[in-house]
Amino acid sequence: MDTVLMEALARLSGLDKMLAEYPDDLAAAFASATGHRDVMMAPDAADAEPWPPMRAGEGL
Repeated sequence: MDTVLMEALARLSGLDKMLAEYPDDLAAAFASATGHRDVMMAPDAADAEPWPPMRAGEGL
């Protein structure tokens, strides 16, 4: 992952302290998340759900 993008995402996520103290661990976590995202079969449409939405009180 691009270092500039990783730092920007970390700051937007409120991970400034982790970025300052543990940049290697943060980079490893971002690399792992990117790897999982790349193999995930996500729908093309952002509003599409792969399963019906969960609703409390319905069903059994």
